[in-house]
Amino acid sequence: MRIELERRPEVSRLFSLLSPVIALALMMIFGGIMFLLLGKNPITALYSFFIEPLMEVWSLHELAIKAAPLILIGVGLSVCYRSNNWNIGAEGQFIAGAIAGSILPVVFHEWHSPLVLPLMLLLGMLGGALFAGIPAFLKAHLNTNEILTSLMLVYVAQLFLDWLVRGYWRNPGGLNFPETRTFDPVAVLPEMIASGRTHWGFGFAILAAVAIWFMMRYTLKGFEITVLGQSERAGRFAGFSTRKMIWFSMLLSGALAGLAGIAEVSGAIQQLRPVISPGYGFTAIIVAFLGRLNPLGIIVAGLVLALTYLGGEAAQLSLGVSDKVTRVFQGLLLFFVLSCDTLIRYKIKLVWSNLTGTATEGAH
Repeated sequence: MRIELERRPEVSRLFSLLSPVIALALMMIFGGIMFLLLGKNPITALYSFFIEPLMEVWSLHELAIKAAPLILIGVGLSVCYRSNNWNIGAEGQFIAGAIAGSILPVVFHEWHSPLVLPLMLLLGMLGGALFAGIPAFLKAHLNTNEILTSLMLVYVAQLFLDWLVRGYWRNPGGLNFPETRTFDPVAVLPEMIASGRTHWGFGFAILAAVAIWFMMRYTLKGFEITVLGQSERAGRFAGFSTRKMIWFSMLLSGALAGLAGIAEVSGAIQQLRPVISPGYGFTAIIVAFLGRLNPLGIIVAGLVLALTYLGGEAAQLSLGVSDKVTRVFQGLLLFFVLSCDTLIRYKIKLVWSNLTGTATEGAH
């Protein structure tokens, strides 16, 4: 007996729209079972994880702070994935943007000018784009698999950051801790609202999502992305260049990841440390698919995944569970999103082989 997937003649539009909701519901159910196995009350645990973080104003500000990089990176990844370019290394591009944007407040810390912050943001986008340009070049000109190259470069970026903050960029007045000097006020991303910590990184994320949505829906470039993503051969007949699309999607994705990196460092952390991300670049992959690769849907998905980070922290304090619970929830969500999408497009077919070697179809 073997299991085969057979494409459905027609995809249900209703279930395509409900797929993220079904995935969220399944994540809740299996998450409750997990808490039950850990000896916790599932209702209390799920309340602590998903409701309690929304009950205080300061928690809502923290939610926006954590959602900002997820939305920015997820929007960039949606362009890559819709064009059939699989950038898995956004975490490395996030770090590269943070490093490049921090050159001014760390190396040229004595320069106090209104130009410092805008230049930091531009350098962050440039750093992320250049780092994404490496797998783009390798795929466009050497036909190298971008999944492997972009993923391996993540570890290069992480180790380079660790080397910098423990070496040349270490704060001379920091009591030998592995961190850079604290950014001057002119290099700090200001708060959007005076009553909380939400910085303008969240505003950049919303603006980027709206801009990419407009591009995908109303411009020729958006049409080109869609055509090449669905059929490279059809795109060539239409006069579109696959190689140029590789460059465009990867550089755009890297630039947004780099912007997310410098916004996180400048707005939330205000210095470089050996670890500046809890895995935003990888979580943003879940955000992109949960949002159906639609920039407006990614805003909602980014807030949902940001809630899992806050919920994980709250659950550690109130329930005494491991911080790994957050990863379990994110993994469950990705699994169910991809499973729902697969079963919406394909049906399962059991094929039995009898003693004569003749295959017979079983139940669908």
